[in-house]
Amino acid sequence: MTERTFSRRKLLASTISAAAAIAAGRGARGADEPEAKPSALTITNVETFLLKHKLPRAIGVSIALSEFRQSLVIKISTDSGLIGWGETADVGGAQGAIETKIKPALLGKNPLEHRKLWRAMWGANFGDGRAVGGVDVALNDLRGKALGKPIAELFGGRVRDKVLAYASGMNYTDGVKPEEQFPSEAAKLKERGFKAMKMRTGRFERRRDLAVLAKVREAVGADIRLLTDANGAFTIHEAVQFGKELEKLDFYCFEEPLPQGLDYAGYDELTRSLDIAIAGGEGLDSRSAARDKIVDRSFDIIQPDVVLCGGIGEALFIADMARLYSIPCVPHCWSGAIGIAATLHTVSLIDPPTFNYTAEEPMLEFDTAENPFREELAVSPLRLNDDGTVDVPTGPGLGIEIDEDVIKKYSV
Repeated sequence: MTERTFSRRKLLASTISAAAAIAAGRGARGADEPEAKPSALTITNVETFLLKHKLPRAIGVSIALSEFRQSLVIKISTDSGLIGWGETADVGGAQGAIETKIKPALLGKNPLEHRKLWRAMWGANFGDGRAVGGVDVALNDLRGKALGKPIAELFGGRVRDKVLAYASGMNYTDGVKPEEQFPSEAAKLKERGFKAMKMRTGRFERRRDLAVLAKVREAVGADIRLLTDANGAFTIHEAVQFGKELEKLDFYCFEEPLPQGLDYAGYDELTRSLDIAIAGGEGLDSRSAARDKIVDRSFDIIQPDVVLCGGIGEALFIADMARLYSIPCVPHCWSGAIGIAATLHTVSLIDPPTFNYTAEEPMLEFDTAENPFREELAVSPLRLNDDGTVDVPTGPGLGIEIDEDVIKKYSV
């Protein structure tokens, strides 16, 4: 064997060895070099803060108004001083589940061992997707900060750097006629740069509500994408009649016109009865809950909520399942700055439903109602660009800094 051949074989063997080490997650080390271990971070505390803000007027959906905005914020602390922030809704005892079940499962653990902790959280609380979702966001924020990477990079890297936002506004307001509120509010949202917007419907008699939606279309013109959410106000017969009128007004989608119930019963029949896209799924609390609705084609657009369905990884799993059936995923979001940032990272990771060059990109639901948890909680709130998009944060973790004085201000 010539010296040149020997050198080439030695180089090849070294390259193969290094590649194998990298594939095993070890990097190319010498034989005597100790194997790298996960950073010795330890979770020292898990805290929950219920935030509450009284509105000047009650606002809401077709079936209920509320004079308060509320949010459940989660803080995970470590021995290194790093902190992870999460957010969810305190529905069905989520705060109690976090404090009594999930917290004991996390204390003393390494937050970088995410798969182990994710499994432990589900087992500890009997599948409460809202409790797991909020804590999952905090853990991802924490491990992103520990690794110096934004959350999107923890899941393979973003597909897009900015996301089209749709304004989630035009809520029913106590003492205000929607005929006076909705068209003028829609015009102002268009002036702000929104290319898409959603309004409530279903609270009043059908002809009255449709007349309001027609005035909104007239106020913003044909180029603005319009969505409407009925929040379970209709029977299936009423929803079909209403949906056909929305088709004439060129609405993009009709969100959750039927009651959610435990399994979104009747939605598969509704999607077969209308041409307008039926959107729904914000109440789905896991991939298993979403699976049957996807197979049954209960929705033309599926809307898992990152903080309600078990977290970022669970929402992405649901989006990938839906894409197998050519169903777009547009996550639901009705949160403060933490939930919005988590949703923004998630949307940046969702593939278009097809490979068509003109395939529609997923959107970010951007709440425009009075919400101090959106405007005050982050030191630098997420803002709309002139082209109707929002930039995906590039800082470590969620990419936003939380003002703890604001948490103290609104904590119940």
